[in-house]
Amino acid sequence: MKENLNGIYVIWLRDVRKFFRDKPRMIGATVQPALYLLILGNGLSRGFGGLNPHYGNTNPQYLHFIYPGIVAMTLLFTSVFSAVSIVWDREVGFLKEVMVAPISRWSVALGKTLGGSTVSMFQGCLMLVFAPLIHLRLPFMTILALIPAMFFISFTLTSMGIVIASRMKSMQGFTLITNFIMLPMFFLSGAMFPTQNLPPWMAFLTRVDPLSYGVEILRRLTLGEGAYPFFYSINLLALFGLVMLTFAIKGFVKTE
Repeated sequence: MKENLNGIYVIWLRDVRKFFRDKPRMIGATVQPALYLLILGNGLSRGFGGLNPHYGNTNPQYLHFIYPGIVAMTLLFTSVFSAVSIVWDREVGFLKEVMVAPISRWSVALGKTLGGSTVSMFQGCLMLVFAPLIHLRLPFMTILALIPAMFFISFTLTSMGIVIASRMKSMQGFTLITNFIMLPMFFLSGAMFPTQNLPPWMAFLTRVDPLSYGVEILRRLTLGEGAYPFFYSINLLALFGLVMLTFAIKGFVKTE
């Protein structure tokens, strides 16, 4: 058991160190969501009259409404793409060396999941600096609640990324599949628009989109309102994360 715990720690530490040493990656992963927030958000807010039509009780500005969604987008892209290191490690032969180490393969999957989740959480924390730019006040207690919430969401999304990466043989295949999955997940999550009064087919897709519940958790914490009950979102996202982690571990067990 001690060997497995050490293996989890080493794999987690490797991913975290790679993140902090890769400054262009940190900058690029921050600039893209900032552009969505400050440019696309400002443009769309003009079309919506500056207000979100659904949250009528508090009438937050549209930029406030999409802010949790942009943070969720950061977590989604960082979490899933953190799993690309598995494909890279397989191509250069490093993954084979890890697999023959005297540790269980489930500890490899868990270490990669924790590493990717931690990196994604740090990236999400960087997005908090943009809140004052849109005049969104985040009390200190709200920030303290957001940090574990971002880690929880990241853990679920990283598990999904590892499920995909453990079955991919090339970087090109991983990139193609992840983009095919992530873009619909983001656009159907309610990050950019309310999920009420949608066509039935679209409403169904938003309900089966796990990112929808991640957005709702962040929106509840930052704005105090949401489309779904808080613990309902937590429970569904936790269930999805548990399923993904199970498949991620099975993917590593079957890896040759």
